Amino acid sequence: MVGQATQALKMKQEYLGMVLPITITSIWWWSCLIRGVDASPQINLLNKGCSQYNATNLPDFYTNLNATFSDLKTLLNKNSTHFATAQQARGSDPVYAMVQCRNYLSAADCAACFAAAVSQIRNCSAANGARVIYDGCFLRYESAGFFDQTTLPGNVGLCSNKTASQATAFSAAAGKLLVDLQLATPKINGFFAATKNEVVSSGSGNETVYGVAQCAETISKTGCQDCLNVAYANLQSCLPDTDGRAVDAGCFLRYSSTSFFPDNQTTNIASFLKTGGNSRKKAIIIGVVVGGVGLLILIVGVLLYFKLSRKPEAARRGDILGATELQGPMNYKYKDLKSATKNFSEENKLGEGGFGDVYKGTLNNGKIVAVKKLAILQSDRAKANFVNEVKLISNVHHRNLIRLLGCCSKGPELLLIYEYMANNSLDRFIFGPKRGSLNWKQLNDIILGTARGLAYLHEEFHVCIIHRDIKTSNILLDDSFQPKIADFGLARLLPDDQTHLSTRFAGTLGYTAPEYAIHGQLSEKVDTYSYGVVVLEIVSGQKSSEIKSDAMGEFLLEKAWKLYENGKHVELVDPNLDPNEYKPEDLKKIIEIALMCTQPSAAQRPTMSEVIVLLKSTSSLENRALTRPVFVDSDKRVKGDTSTSTVSSTSNATVSVSQVSGR
Repeated sequence: MVGQATQALKMKQEYLGMVLPITITSIWWWSCLIRGVDASPQINLLNKGCSQYNATNLPDFYTNLNATFSDLKTLLNKNSTHFATAQQARGSDPVYAMVQCRNYLSAADCAACFAAAVSQIRNCSAANGARVIYDGCFLRYESAGFFDQTTLPGNVGLCSNKTASQATAFSAAAGKLLVDLQLATPKINGFFAATKNEVVSSGSGNETVYGVAQCAETISKTGCQDCLNVAYANLQSCLPDTDGRAVDAGCFLRYSSTSFFPDNQTTNIASFLKTGGNSRKKAIIIGVVVGGVGLLILIVGVLLYFKLSRKPEAARRGDILGATELQGPMNYKYKDLKSATKNFSEENKLGEGGFGDVYKGTLNNGKIVAVKKLAILQSDRAKANFVNEVKLISNVHHRNLIRLLGCCSKGPELLLIYEYMANNSLDRFIFGPKRGSLNWKQLNDIILGTARGLAYLHEEFHVCIIHRDIKTSNILLDDSFQPKIADFGLARLLPDDQTHLSTRFAGTLGYTAPEYAIHGQLSEKVDTYSYGVVVLEIVSGQKSSEIKSDAMGEFLLEKAWKLYENGKHVELVDPNLDPNEYKPEDLKKIIEIALMCTQPSAAQRPTMSEVIVLLKSTSSLENRALTRPVFVDSDKRVKGDTSTSTVSSTSNATVSVSQVSGR
């Protein structure tokens, strides 16, 4: 009983400024009154990332990591604070860590969110840096100090893709709210503000938009302002969606049409916009007013307590654990998508592939999207798989992965809705009429960005996703010609029987690793192989499956290997590339990395995180023998070796490679 009393007191510390002489039950229900009956740790996962590098001394690293997390927990509990930093530097692998909860969470909910974040971040294993961001809190650790860091490249707004019913009025109200938060929060002690704004509209019914802004307490006022400026810009793409979040290294900005914080946590934004204000005075006033009616509501609270106390323990645990489940995508109506694509007209058709045709669509709110009609026969089992897999895919967020906006499972076809890429796919710039329009820097960025996207799918997302069909037509380009991988996760939708309309094979011959094409052996190294082929296509401007009408008359992999053996790498380079834009040694290195990726044995191929290290490395490298690549042609014949089932011939040629770690 004493332990329960202590826990209840801790849960209410940040809301009560005086000790109330009431019973333990009264204290508990007073806390519920202040927090709101629906209080929770808000552990909806927004973002997770693991460093591509591993710690060098694992015993020291784990000792430091565990000690740092323990220190953070102690600081949160001891000081009833919502922010803490800690660091441990035993041995060669120091750990710096930071945790921050939203100020509207109770001490108990903050502790629960932190515990969930620790559990989630440990999935990064030996990575020497990682971050986990929930709605209610974030946790980050690194091998070097980062406490004053404000922004990181590549962050975007996380949007709900559900349009507000009064789009224009809602956008205006939300926009004003975000501007106010952006300007006021850096002036507030603790860098936290929560406010709301009424949506003024001629339509019926009242609507409110709620917002929160928060900065890390270790950054400067200017740093907070700079971070929120970026966050504000990122959220502009979300409006008029009903919800939007922007997360960065040093700040968090969120708006929603649904309240997500208690009314008594609202900050007087206007006072800070004018004179700096005094939110503390308002908090005291609110506390007095609430106290006046507290005893009356206490009676209702006691009745609710006895009702909720009969709820099974497992169900109560589910309220917390269930909050970590993946959030599903936006569900679109078939008739709306049919109208958006002009009845899936040829005029709106963007392309076609093994998984189905893709159409350009313009939604009612003017937003342009890409709509994919999946070529999968509908059955109860297929629909169930579709819903589950789409729910998974919609939670994948990375700057080099195309974003799934929503789906439609109620109609004559299963539909997926993606963000629209005006520049279309890479193959049009490598082989099509736009060939030669990309310079070497842009191509090099595409090579590196594609590797990053695959590394995220393989190693950083909470489940491993193997693409199975990496090729130039599945690499889309945004307005800045940055690559975004498309169609990831779709191969998992293919059933084992003949329910796929086009082909059972989840891949494209010419890009596919022989062990998968011939024997069905699937691993992340299948994507590594395909990536190597794509890199050779980018460098050469030649399709992997075509034979050039030159003296060599060979497939791309055969040609690349022979040039490599003879030290004539540069002869593979696309003549459309300006020689003044690249260094021959850089091209040589990239070709060698591509050949490493296409080695016959999956075990010999590097992981995608290792590929990233190799691409970025400028240090001297050690020699390592490469084995002759093999590939499968359109007749499923193995090319590049004398055997049709085994590939083991080894060349005396060598390639420079450094020892790299797995992440």
